[in-house]
Amino acid sequence: MGMRKEPLVTGESYHVYNRGVDKRDIFNDAQDLERFKESIRQFNQVDGIGSLELHHKQVRGLDSHPPMMSEPLVAIIAFCINPNHFHFVLKQLVDDGVAKFLQRLQGGYTYYFNHGNDRSGSLFQGTFKSKLIDSDDYLRKIFGYTNQNYLVHDIPKNKLHFVFASDKEYEKGVFDLVSADEGREMFELFNGKENLKRHCTEIVAIIREERGKTSLNEADELPQ
Repeated sequence: MGMRKEPLVTGESYHVYNRGVDKRDIFNDAQDLERFKESIRQFNQVDGIGSLELHHKQVRGLDSHPPMMSEPLVAIIAFCINPNHFHFVLKQLVDDGVAKFLQRLQGGYTYYFNHGNDRSGSLFQGTFKSKLIDSDDYLRKIFGYTNQNYLVHDIPKNKLHFVFASDKEYEKGVFDLVSADEGREMFELFNGKENLKRHCTEIVAIIREERGKTSLNEADELPQ
């Protein structure tokens, strides 16, 4: 048996990311992206909901965004969903929260995707990668990198509709998937909405310059 990876610490924040296996796309159509977005919302709770199908049967006819049934596992600080990979900046709220959230999100979505596309096996590359955010400096950098990650890559025009990121929530100041508390803290960290936006633009520009232009097929080297 190999060494077990250190469990992630509750109260700490992490940059969490993963990509499609063999760099393959993880969405085939708009419905897939909607399903992934809904999975983010519904699987982020302590008491698992089992499958989304079952959940839909229970809440059908009610609200289109059924209320959260229990405490969240993680607070989402930033995210970017790209055609073949995703990034999150997450604060772990309960023990094993990040691992449970990612396990359910990837497991549930893979089941849905395989079922709809007559395929089997993994859709994502391993469990997920995570890096502890251990300073405000690194938080600023990784926030800018994640919040507009799609701009770091040269995403083909015909795949831009598969991009979904937290920058829109920060621009409007209206939080949906992003935790409202964490969102307000980020505004404070950057001294307001305009500064936050300027910072993200700068980080993306710096990273693109450092790397040269990055296509989606290159390994995603993380900012140091």
